Amino acid sequence: MAGVATDLVIEERPVGDPELARLLAAAFDELVGRYGAEGRSQVKDGARYLVVLDDETAVGCGAVQAFEADHEHAGDGEVKRMYVSPEARGRGLARVLLTCLEHVAREAGHPVMRLTTGHLQPAAIALYESSGYRRTDPWGKYVDQPSTFCYAKPL
Repeated sequence: MAGVATDLVIEERPVGDPELARLLAAAFDELVGRYGAEGRSQVKDGARYLVVLDDETAVGCGAVQAFEADHEHAGDGEVKRMYVSPEARGRGLARVLLTCLEHVAREAGHPVMRLTTGHLQPAAIALYESSGYRRTDPWGKYVDQPSTFCYAKPL
């Protein structure tokens, strides 16, 4: 396994950024391929997106959003749209991206980071669990979806 690239940059991008849009579309295509069209959940206005650039090529993305004020976990942050393109996988980029997303969440004052992933994503499950995320009771629409796993990590 190769190490993390030396020309790695992670930067915040606006929602309309074309490279971010390309990565989000690829992420959605992969989710639909695994789970069908219902594999996509909503990202809220105000989410902050990060893009991973490897030698100036956008190869990954992720977002942090806040839970709704009336949600039981109000004040927590949530990882959304975590994705690394297939050709860039296996080099530790997702772990670096996740660490940066956690930093963004801490800066925003979120005491806990939450996320969901599905049973057909063993690499994501392994990443999250090895990064200190623990399975929690499901929340919201995930309560009745046994194939969706909910995780949390105190920041």
